[in-house]
Amino acid sequence: MSGFWSAWVIVLILINIGVPLFLFLWAQRVDIPTQPDGTTGHVWAHGALREGVRRLPTWWVVISAVGFVAGIGYLVLYPGFGAFKGVLGWTSQGELAQTREINQAREAALRERVRGKPVEAIAADPEALRVAEVLFVDNCAACHGRDAQGNRALGAPNLTDGDWLYGGDGKAILASIVDGRGGTMPPFGGSLSGAEILELANYVASLSGKPHDSLRAQLGKRLFTNCVPCHGADGKGNTALGAPNLTDGVWLYGGTIAEISETIRLGRHGMMPAWGARLGQENATLLAAWVYAQSHRTGR
Repeated sequence: MSGFWSAWVIVLILINIGVPLFLFLWAQRVDIPTQPDGTTGHVWAHGALREGVRRLPTWWVVISAVGFVAGIGYLVLYPGFGAFKGVLGWTSQGELAQTREINQAREAALRERVRGKPVEAIAADPEALRVAEVLFVDNCAACHGRDAQGNRALGAPNLTDGDWLYGGDGKAILASIVDGRGGTMPPFGGSLSGAEILELANYVASLSGKPHDSLRAQLGKRLFTNCVPCHGADGKGNTALGAPNLTDGVWLYGGTIAEISETIRLGRHGMMPAWGARLGQENATLLAAWVYAQSHRTGR
């Protein structure tokens, strides 16, 4: 800080502390003229209100005095009075460096403890999960949400429900994070009529017990042959292809007849970017452990 700005700050502090301190001390000794009834003679509302004079309460005087002492003491101990560094020599840079050093030591110990362990084992380590949650918030929450419950508008799946497009074991989750995923549901609007799409949508809804028109569902069953190569004859999906299970009632883009019809007609394309280069293997493994833990909570 230059000499000018140091002096400027000192002047401001002296004014902001000196003036209130003077008024505080002067208020204890000033003698205010009063009338025989103890008022100053100032009246309002045609005499209904009169200005009284009372000594300041002791508790208020004590609290105010403590505040002045604390404020002056702070300026003696810590930087703030111009270029004066304070008798403790504290700096925000030093505090940051010390905190960073402590965190780095803790992080090094944690990484050494979990290094080489499978995702499932790391998911049982509470301290590792606290670190991994920060990684999730920084890198994944924008799409999957702070609570990891996904975003239908973005096609980002819920990571807490135990339903997995590409598999939910540690290796599969880690592969999704490191390498990314790209899933495509082709559009059938060009090969199926509007009536056929509605029939097929009703049949797909029936697989998971969703409300549907049973007659249209029966007619749509024959059209499901278009879906068998990816979703299987039983509709239970294929994790190798990222084809979802259509029988479990979990819907990434919505499970109403209208929403299923839209998916069939227009298709869907989901993209999970690869985070391996950004995170590195260790951070990716920690993150995979946190995601794994969300869908394997006690009682789930």
